[in-house]
Amino acid sequence: MSASVPRLVIAAPSSGSGKTTVATGLMAAFAARGLAVSPHKVGPDYIDPGYHALATGRVGRNLDAYLCGPELVGPLFLHGAQGCDIAVVEGVMGLYDGAAGEGELASTAHVAKLLRAPVVLVVDASSQSRSVAALVHGFASWDPEVRVAGVILNKVASDRHEELLREALEQAGVPVLGVLRRAAQVDTPSRHLGLVPVAERRAAAVEAVAAMAAQVSEGCDLDALAGLARSAGALPGAAWDAVEAVSSPPPPLPFPSSRGSAPSTPPEGSAPRTPGRPERPRPQAPDRLVVAVAGGEAFTFSYAETTELLTAAGAEVVTFDPLRDEELPEGTAGLVIGGGFPEVYASELSANAPLRKAVAELAGSGAPVAAECAGLLYLCRELDGLPMCGVLDAGARMTELLTLGYRDAVAVGDSVLAAAGTRMRGHEFHRTAVEPGSGAEPAWGVRGPRPRVEGFVERGVHASYLHTHWASEPGVARRFVERCRTS
Repeated sequence: MSASVPRLVIAAPSSGSGKTTVATGLMAAFAARGLAVSPHKVGPDYIDPGYHALATGRVGRNLDAYLCGPELVGPLFLHGAQGCDIAVVEGVMGLYDGAAGEGELASTAHVAKLLRAPVVLVVDASSQSRSVAALVHGFASWDPEVRVAGVILNKVASDRHEELLREALEQAGVPVLGVLRRAAQVDTPSRHLGLVPVAERRAAAVEAVAAMAAQVSEGCDLDALAGLARSAGALPGAAWDAVEAVSSPPPPLPFPSSRGSAPSTPPEGSAPRTPGRPERPRPQAPDRLVVAVAGGEAFTFSYAETTELLTAAGAEVVTFDPLRDEELPEGTAGLVIGGGFPEVYASELSANAPLRKAVAELAGSGAPVAAECAGLLYLCRELDGLPMCGVLDAGARMTELLTLGYRDAVAVGDSVLAAAGTRMRGHEFHRTAVEPGSGAEPAWGVRGPRPRVEGFVERGVHASYLHTHWASEPGVARRFVERCRTS
């Protein structure tokens, strides 16, 4: 089986070159032409897809060959692109930058090859003229399997500057498909972990996306870009399907082995592991099996496939806002709290005492609770001295240190998410610290040069700093929903 979805990958020599401006503006410009545009982002980033969704009216989706394995990149792409006229994929970092120590794995170039998609290179042309040809030639010739099929020049100062750049690039043999002048109005504000999410500045974000679309429409050859996307041809394989994914266990992912191994037991001095609760016969499902998922401005980090898998496993997913809702959704049987910025909203989260109490009571009842990063902080006793839910006997605080990178992890013991020994890959991205860093039963053993354990498993709670993509291990959703039925 194969599907033909016109597609482009928007890449750059390095971060800060203008990928997000060009990719988001291109998505919005194509959408303004009446095209159904499928938006995608290479890597684990949660924030850019929010801008993509604003530009296209469709859910922004991630394509991460590290978190999900290379074999799922094509199926997940086809799943997101179903019914669309064209797809735009924004790259990550520089074109050839991938997971540290893993070669090309998870780089934009790797994903472009898996998608058999042409690449458009966005080049920050400020402070250079003829040298741009050497730069583009190097990127176009580095890997013959990567088709760098066009260039968009960003931050061009003047007509004369553009003329010099075009003359130089004629020798590189890569066509110029767009020239963008400097434009402050398309800038988007950043803070300690990157761009400010759309949910926190929707009106301003709408204006910024409109400005990006206008700039790209004026400066780029949209017809040539659309024609280049159509040249991608068919992509073999079938689209990923959440119902099919949760129906049967997937085969082991063919990840390359990592250096080092995960600790098989908790640190010295901690309590021994206790086995998870045994599986019980599955009773008849209730009319409503509600899984509450945290949302709103404080909890904006989630992958669309998580909700789709929970729904496919039989849950009714209901979103709630911990900043405003004083109660969990009626009938809540399980709780998922993903990533975001609780440190920015610590005062407001702390002030919502009724909801903090409701979360603590739900966790105390043994109901399944899955928390990642921001969710971990919310479940702690306190965050920067302000009371949180108190589910975990741990304190959290902001730090100056950025913790960032992919993680290869193994479940230390049984939990509501995974059986002991289950291997998943995750991503850490935060400027906070939790003390202690793990409970008597840690959530994960992290493999690598410096093996360690981290996170907490207590009754039905699984809390960790690791962001994971559940499509890589659909059994996580199946197990979580089953525990919601039986706990």
